[in-house]
Amino acid sequence: MPFYYRRLPHVYATEQPIFITWRLHGSLPLNRSFTDSTVSSGRAFAALDRLLEHARAGPFYLRQSAIAGMVVEAIRYDASALGHYAEHAFVVMPNHVHLLLTPLVPLTQLTKSLKGITAKRANRMLALTGGPFWQEESYDHLVRDQREFHRIVRYIEQNPVRAGLAKEACEYGWSSAGRATGGSPADQGVRPTIGR
Repeated sequence: MPFYYRRLPHVYATEQPIFITWRLHGSLPLNRSFTDSTVSSGRAFAALDRLLEHARAGPFYLRQSAIAGMVVEAIRYDASALGHYAEHAFVVMPNHVHLLLTPLVPLTQLTKSLKGITAKRANRMLALTGGPFWQEESYDHLVRDQREFHRIVRYIEQNPVRAGLAKEACEYGWSSAGRATGGSPADQGVRPTIGR
């Protein structure tokens, strides 16, 4: 099983589901660190995700429907046209993205492709130059079993509800939760149809 380490450890395998989260550069205060060895990686992730969900400062570029829509389109394009992964669930929040997928290429290749193209396009759309768009590393977690897989799907799709952005998951326009109902009313005509 491939393993690499930067600031975070990354273990992955192709053809096994993985939960990935990445965030906008500068979306968390610099002093927020969970390096204490008594804090499990799961608890550290949950604490950081709560900070992102309820952040009041930092960049929120993904609140803009054009930017969020472009990220959704890229997620679906990388799955359907490029064949980098099988997409299971996703949500584009105001300052971060959650994606549950089964990689069909090395994780480093698919994250470089997905984050690279979306950063380039978003920076052009926002007329930003000279700085990073996404935080350099992503959080990833190899899914252990079917029970955990379903728990992660619910976690991802309920993220906008927990953050107070929607009353029901299917109402949020930038999530896979709307697929079963054909998408939310706010989403019609905006959400890309790639991969449907």
